Parts: sequence; C-alpha cells; structure tokens
Amino acid sequence: MKKATIILLVFLALLSACAPSAPKETITLRIAVLPIIDTLPMYVAQQEGLFARHNVNVEFVPVASAPERDQLLAAGQADGTINETLAVMLFNRETIQMQAVRYALRPAPGYGHFFIIASGQSGITSVDGLKGVEIGVSQGTVIEYVTERLLQAEGFTADEIKTIAVPKIPDRMSLLASGELQAGVMPDPLASLVVAQGGVIVANDSTHPEYGFSVISFRKAVIDANPEAVKGFLAAIEEATSLLNADPKKYKNVLSEQNLVPPPLLETYRTPPFPSAGVPTVEEWNDALNWLKDKGILDSDVSYTDSVNASLLP
Repeated sequence: MKKATIILLVFLALLSACAPSAPKETITLRIAVLPIIDTLPMYVAQQEGLFARHNVNVEFVPVASAPERDQLLAAGQADGTINETLAVMLFNRETIQMQAVRYALRPAPGYGHFFIIASGQSGITSVDGLKGVEIGVSQGTVIEYVTERLLQAEGFTADEIKTIAVPKIPDRMSLLASGELQAGVMPDPLASLVVAQGGVIVANDSTHPEYGFSVISFRKAVIDANPEAVKGFLAAIEEATSLLNADPKKYKNVLSEQNLVPPPLLETYRTPPFPSAGVPTVEEWNDALNWLKDKGILDSDVSYTDSVNASLLP
C-alpha cells in the first residue's frame, strides 16, 4: 500500500474518532396516574421541562381506579406508576414483575396521608370510640392495612378492630355524611371534604410514616431494557421535589389542572412535603408482607431484594 494511501486512511480514522457521537435515543416512559396528590412531583417535573433535560419523554396515562392501573401494567400498556408495596408484592407473588424504585409520598408530622374519620352523627370524638365500631375501608388494600396498624398502635386488640367493605371512596363519603357509616378511612385531601361535612378526624398516620407511604414502581422488563431512562426519570423527580418543597404555592395551578385537589379546597389546601430519594426499608416491606400473609391474601414470601431497587436513584 502506498504511503499516501496509508496517511489518508489514518487521517480518516482519526476524523471518525473525533466526530460527535449520535445523540442518545430518547425513551418514552408511560406512567399510569390516578388523580392523587402523590403524583404532584411528576407534573411539576413535566411543567418545568425536567424530564426533557434528563433525556426522557414521559407520557401520562390517566386511570380511574387501582384495578384499572394494575390491568394496564399487567398488559404492558403502562411502564410505571405510583402504588404501594402491597401492590408490588401481589404482582410479584409468582415471578418478579415489578420493582419499587423510590418513595412517592410519606406521611409527615402535621401531614397525614390516610385519616380515620368518624361521622358527625356517630358521637365518636376520639380513637377509643372506634372499639368494636365498623370502619369503612377498601379491603385487602393499603387503606385496610394502615387502619389496622394505626389501631393496633393505639392498643386495640384484634377483636376490637372491625372493618366493613366500602371499596368506592364516593360511597364512603356519602355514607359518612348521612350517618349510615359510623367511621371510614379517607386519603388526603378528600378527608378535608368529609370534615367539612361534619366528620371528625380521630386518627391519622402522620406519626406512623412506616405504614401509609406510596412508592414509584416500574415493570422489571422496562428497568432491564431501559435503566438509563428510569434513572433520568428519577433524577427529574428529585429536582422537581426540591422545587416543590421550596415553593409549593408556585404549583397551585397543577393541583387544579390535574384535579388533584377538589375545587372547594384549593384556597386552603396545604401541600404536603415530599420525600427525597429513598426506598422502603426491609422492616417496612416485611411488615406489609406479614399482614398480607395473615389475611390469607399471600401464602408465601416475596423477596425484598428482588422487588425493591435502589440502584437507579440519583
């Protein structure tokens, strides 16, 4: 080969090596979202352009109920969501299908997530008045789990805790308002509407954040295929959380636009503080797992190590 040809080939190789690489492909993550306050940092991240900054495109898929959310995830029509460790365990009862990658919302002092509320017509004004009283819950869910754990923390025995299935929140609200239901459990911020109708808060989980928290979860297949996209998503959530906690009033428009807070509450609602990066602990996982097993909903253990993934946090 002639010397000139060799020099040309070397030059072309060097030129190729110095050329800018092709931009990374932007992955789209489809997130199933309920109209709950827990989703607020996601919408803030979208409004502030943080997902794009971290090279991820996020498509929100609105759902009306937890069963609808879980159906979309099972069918592969959503990649991630906000749920609870109990839901992750049920997905993973046979094979590992989902992983919790971050806390979404945790109760904090002065900011409960779930509230046990007595009907204004019940005459109940303290938690002791709930002994032997049927409390409306959605059975087999985080609401029943939190209810039982809160009452146990107050010293209730098993036979003093009574629950009744009222799975739909609007039904719980109307039955509490009419007095047909003496007590029921409501999430923030809907609990405030029940109080406005005469309900009395007798217990909440603000002093027990280990029970009433929610998590961000992704299908394991999505994490395995696109770990960098999930990392980018979580980095954007971290930035959004910092912005939101620093100035929650700035994002009042999001509460209204996304129907996260009922219109009558918009002027008075206090946005809760959102947690920084972290995942549920082994102790939190095992407590919820033992509850599901005690209820007969699960008959075997579900691995914490395989179901909770902290490696993607910023």
